[in-house]
Amino acid sequence: MSQFIRARLRSFRYAFAGWGVVLKNEPNSWIHAVVSVAVIAVAFWLHLPTRDWAVLLLTIALVWAAEFFNTAVETVVDLASPEQHPLAKAAKDVSAAGVLLTAITAVLIGLLILGPPLWEKLQNIA
Repeated sequence: MSQFIRARLRSFRYAFAGWGVVLKNEPNSWIHAVVSVAVIAVAFWLHLPTRDWAVLLLTIALVWAAEFFNTAVETVVDLASPEQHPLAKAAKDVSAAGVLLTAITAVLIGLLILGPPLWEKLQNIA
């Protein structure tokens, strides 16, 4: 049983190391990080209902997952094809498009969920 637990802990360490690779090598990941923290802070401030929290957290996770997969694809393509090749470019471009799609969708979801209560709260302050 202790070997099982150690193996699981090692898996977490590898996963967090992967997150570190993304933060170290992908400048856009810092945009994701800042926006993620900002959305969570605003959601706390607005006292959102549980269902809205679930949608926001799922959306944030999807954007991060897309960035992780994009980084993995780019890394493997660079390893497999150090020279420029049209298929390597296509793979990297399509992977980047996946991140763009999730990010745009996340902005729209954020506006739909945070927009109305944020607008109301800001009107009450002014």
